[in-house]
Amino acid sequence: MGRLRARLVGVLRAVPIRWRILSIAALNSAVVIVLVAMIWNGAQVLSSAWDDVRQVRESDRILALLESETGRLQNLIHRYINQPSPDLFAEILLLREAVQGTLTDRAAKDPMLSGSVEELERTTDRFLNGFGELRSVQATIARTYEEKVQGPAKDMAGLYSIIEGATGHRDALIWPSLGKSREAFTAMLVAANSYYLSQSVAAADDARRHTETIEKTIPVMIDLAENDLQKMALQKLATRTIALREGFAKLSEQLTNRNELLRNTIDASQAEAIGAIDNLSTKMRQREQKAQETFDRTLADISRRVLSIAVIFLGIILSAGVLIALSIRLPLQQIMTAMRAITLGDLGREVQGTRARDEVGAMARAVEVFRENAIAKRQTEDELRASKEKAESALLELNAAQQNLIDAERLAALGGLVAGVAHEVNNPIGISLTVASSFARRTEIFEAQLKGDGGLRRSQLEEFVQSSRDASQQLVANLARAGELIQSFKQVAVDRSHAERRQFSLSEATDQIIASLRPVLKRSPITLQVDVPEGLLLDGYPGSYGQILTNLFLNAANHAFADARAGTIAISARPRGTEDIEIIFADDGAGMTPDVQRQAFDPFFTTRRNEGGTGLGLHIVYNLVTQQLGGRMMLESKLGQGTTFRIIMPRIAKGGAQSTESDGTSQWPNRTMSST
Repeated sequence: MGRLRARLVGVLRAVPIRWRILSIAALNSAVVIVLVAMIWNGAQVLSSAWDDVRQVRESDRILALLESETGRLQNLIHRYINQPSPDLFAEILLLREAVQGTLTDRAAKDPMLSGSVEELERTTDRFLNGFGELRSVQATIARTYEEKVQGPAKDMAGLYSIIEGATGHRDALIWPSLGKSREAFTAMLVAANSYYLSQSVAAADDARRHTETIEKTIPVMIDLAENDLQKMALQKLATRTIALREGFAKLSEQLTNRNELLRNTIDASQAEAIGAIDNLSTKMRQREQKAQETFDRTLADISRRVLSIAVIFLGIILSAGVLIALSIRLPLQQIMTAMRAITLGDLGREVQGTRARDEVGAMARAVEVFRENAIAKRQTEDELRASKEKAESALLELNAAQQNLIDAERLAALGGLVAGVAHEVNNPIGISLTVASSFARRTEIFEAQLKGDGGLRRSQLEEFVQSSRDASQQLVANLARAGELIQSFKQVAVDRSHAERRQFSLSEATDQIIASLRPVLKRSPITLQVDVPEGLLLDGYPGSYGQILTNLFLNAANHAFADARAGTIAISARPRGTEDIEIIFADDGAGMTPDVQRQAFDPFFTTRRNEGGTGLGLHIVYNLVTQQLGGRMMLESKLGQGTTFRIIMPRIAKGGAQSTESDGTSQWPNRTMSST
């Protein structure tokens, strides 16, 4: 198997790399052409099945529209019967035309409904024609109500007025019966109107009962009549009452007939139409289900075929790709092995593959030339190395002579700062390097695609643009983070390295120093609280202030919170009068005994000498505060309750001069210890 692979790789190396890559592109193109042909063929079948599904859904929408329109028309007819109005009648006519238009223009022409719409048309015609018959009955009812009910009622109202006018006084014997009859007449009119408008059975019964009351009171009033005018009016009243009763009975009969017609013609036809629509909808759903099954079956068949062809061609492409990759990767590994050997100084190993005719062979020959040049330069490098070692030895001796113990201690914090910031900067720089390398490889791939004979697809361009945008955003974000860290480190490092006097913001300088101490915070369970307000400006030495804050922090981390003890460090500042600023550095750590407090600022005094302590940290802080900044310093501590350093600094550094009163006494002791 290994010999066969080596033989195939040897054959492929006789072909230039560009032709090997083009062969893969040709195979991919063949796959695309075959898949496109299969998909196009399947698309024709899918299109036909989808047309059936779409047509069935369109027919179903027409049926839903017919059902909605006929239901709305039925509702309008009921409203019109209960309360006729020109607006309702016009709306019914418009909706009627819409229903007929839907049947004739859309349903009749729909290929799915054209053979099944005849029954629906007959049912709808009965429904629409029933409205005309119902309007005729409604007109007859209105005429009967006006002529047979309201006409006699108007005459009766006039007769009641005549009778009341013919009665001379309220004490007449006829007056109680007349009042009762008039009252029954009024109630009868209200009940008759209510029955006409709402077809209420209770209203009809009330109207009949009040009519009977009127008929019963008329003979009584005739017997009690006092003059001929009253008697004549009462006789006519009896006649009109009988006419009113008969007219009301006829109205009741016509209203009953109208309700029967409404129920048997309108509602029944509507129910029959809905049933026909439901039957057609069921058929449409069955056809849609069959069309959907055809669509799904065709889609599954196409998917299986495409998957089979894809798997076959994928195997061919993978096999060819593996062979081509081996024909490139193996020679490149040989070149990388030779370059690694040259880098490690093993110049005796010859570069393999220099006789190959492809591009990798040219690279191997170039590496061989480099190896020969390296051999020629080795002797010169050995001589230079010997000279360099002598120079470095002399430089080390000179640096050792120049360093002293105080300077080493003062710069130790800066060394820690460098290590910490280097660690912090390493993350965004490493991420940026990874993104940039990936972006470079993607650019090379895109360039190869761009120069290839197959052209560049839009999707490839969009993918390259998207990946470029993502890479640029990541690069900008990580490099910006690295820039912020480096800028903070740069400012703090410059301030530490050069005793330059300048005006600086106490808040900004504190933030920069805290940023440089973050690596220490990450390694220790210490919580840091900073309360330095904006606007506190100092004219002094920011490097000295940074050294003070760093030494106090490291002193607290090593002594107050030894053995990874958790705790809190609080840094605060506030104005003290118009000329001074008070800075408080407090911790809730182990605290100091009175003996330790008395010697805290003495040089070379330390409680951890066996663990590498030098005893110069607080001594350097004290000298910087009192001499270079011209300030005062106070120490307060209790064993087990923490330590507080109070530093009073002038807004303008006095360069070593101590502030005194006119009598020469000190305003504030340079250092005060308290254990109370």
